[in-house]
Amino acid sequence: MMRIIPRIVILAGLLTAGLAAAGNRFVHTDGKYIVAPGGEKLLLRGINLGNWLVPEGYMFHFDKGPASYREISALFNDLVGPDEAARFWKQYRDAYISEADIRFIHEAGFNSVRIPFHSKLIEDGTAFPLLDRVIAWCRERRLWVILDMHCAPGGQTGTNIDDSWGYPWLFESEEQQQLAAGFWRSIAQRYADEPTVLGYDLLNEPLPPTVARLNPRLEPLYRRITEAIRQVDKNHAVILGGAQWDSNFAVFGPPIDPNAIYTFHKYWTAPTKDVIQPYLDFRERYQAPIWMGESGENQDSWIAQFRAMLETNDVGWAFWPYKKMDATSSPVSFPRPPHWDEIVTYAALPGGMGAAEEKMKKRPPVDHSRAALADLLAKIKLENCRVNEGYLNALGMKVAAR
Repeated sequence: MMRIIPRIVILAGLLTAGLAAAGNRFVHTDGKYIVAPGGEKLLLRGINLGNWLVPEGYMFHFDKGPASYREISALFNDLVGPDEAARFWKQYRDAYISEADIRFIHEAGFNSVRIPFHSKLIEDGTAFPLLDRVIAWCRERRLWVILDMHCAPGGQTGTNIDDSWGYPWLFESEEQQQLAAGFWRSIAQRYADEPTVLGYDLLNEPLPPTVARLNPRLEPLYRRITEAIRQVDKNHAVILGGAQWDSNFAVFGPPIDPNAIYTFHKYWTAPTKDVIQPYLDFRERYQAPIWMGESGENQDSWIAQFRAMLETNDVGWAFWPYKKMDATSSPVSFPRPPHWDEIVTYAALPGGMGAAEEKMKKRPPVDHSRAALADLLAKIKLENCRVNEGYLNALGMKVAAR
């Protein structure tokens, strides 16, 4: 075992110092700790780049209607046509997270980012150029990167968050499991020698309570994916989330890999230690590191209390999300474009053959939709966003210059 220096170092990355002494260029586990390459305990203080490679309806204020990426894409195809919508999504991915955003995150005081991605973007080749670019920016700014498969082949939740078809078919389908393991192998092969990447968050929030009967299939699938990764990458941590929205660690036995981190998510609970006690107990029982990979969507006072409680108990974190529309519960936000409320109203109308004619009458004019999407592409750029100082202060961060 590597000697642990008995102090917590909240790092903005340690990619060079102490490497010769440590003999390891990568963040890794040492007993119950996540440690930097030099061997120091590493307390992650991160932010999720949500709504970038996995758009979600609620972050566009589609409270009714489209929730998943597929549904939002269908709406935009309807509004401006599939060719124009395809061009929009390419420009959106280029603009939503830019070098300026990564610089802002670093200067605010975060030391890591979690990047949710859709497996289809791995399959069609879209994801890697975007990930390569952000990882390079993070390397320059000394930010650790966690890669999170938010939408697995077949779906790991059966809900809108994984863009699936109403059921977690990943756990029923040999073909989809093969795809998931293969995608992770491809990712690991690409980044096997990249120290900026901290680890691989294998499946986001698998198995909601309605399908808890599938819980026994989760850890075997993690083993299968980990084996595929280890064929090409011995360096990076695998990050394993519990069942029932990453909350249930009872599905786990002893660590399945010597470089495994276990992650939980917590929303809308009391900001008190008893909420995370089961995960602290798991850490002690198995001497395995834990990490809070998602929380947020709450008032600043709650954010401040929960974040402080996590840090008091040596639990690193990544809050959700970095950027979204017309909100204060994120470090930055952007205003609604003109005509956006027309789109929201239209999106909420019921579909189906019987309602199609009536819905057509209420369809926004094409020029309004085009103007709204064009303005959205401008507003999502950091230079046009609002900084939510209260939220940053609650996370213990500072307001960075833009």
